[in-house]
Amino acid sequence: MADKVAMEEENIEAEQPSNEAVLDAPGFEIIDRTDGVTLVDMPSSHSFPDAQINGITYSNGKFDFDVSGYEFGVQTPDAEQLMCANSDKGQHIHLIIDNEPYMAKYEPSFEQDITDGEHYMLTFLSRSYHQSIKRDRAARVAKVMSQDGAFTSMEDIKEPMLFYSRPKGTYRGKKATENIMVDFYPINAPFAEGYTVMAELDGEPLAKFSDWKSYYIKGMGMGEHTLTLTLMDKEGKAVDAPLNPVSRTFTLEELPTGE
Repeated sequence: MADKVAMEEENIEAEQPSNEAVLDAPGFEIIDRTDGVTLVDMPSSHSFPDAQINGITYSNGKFDFDVSGYEFGVQTPDAEQLMCANSDKGQHIHLIIDNEPYMAKYEPSFEQDITDGEHYMLTFLSRSYHQSIKRDRAARVAKVMSQDGAFTSMEDIKEPMLFYSRPKGTYRGKKATENIMVDFYPINAPFAEGYTVMAELDGEPLAKFSDWKSYYIKGMGMGEHTLTLTLMDKEGKAVDAPLNPVSRTFTLEELPTGE
């Protein structure tokens, strides 16, 4: 059995430029579309000034998170006001391995199979409506080596990267489909240094994001949609980075009641 490797606070943020959100800056440049789809900044959300992941271990196929300033399984206070898809299970962790959709985990300890080999891992504390808490200490990112249900090594990620979080899955009913939240997580790619994120919806340009915020897509029809996010450098070229670009297909559905 491989020895477990702990991801502690002191070895996570070293030499990684801050990606803290700047909430009062212009967030995006929308690309003209003819299908009625629009984009707006998501309203300010409940703050978690003290939320942080203090450490993570993965051994015997089980993750253990040490967190503070944050509570699992409760509703974020402003969930009803924000009018977007919300989990009735409450606040949770998003765990992203490589280019796979995130896994939502509602307790600090949980079993999870990770295939043997090298992986890029991002995990962050999330509000109940799946929005990431955009504080460096509320997330952990690393290149990990997994063997026999344990991490045998963890390394800081040095290159710029972009992880996709939302939208994901199936959205049902008027309340869940009016505002589709876009949420992503840049690593070593400060927007202040000229990085941007280009978004395409269903194969057509949607927007250029110039700030690390969350956004609402509005006006989409029912059915399947595909969002593609690409991390761009200051010259406007796609960054040569692992997992870039990344796409997800999600579905909007009406309820039989029309609600």
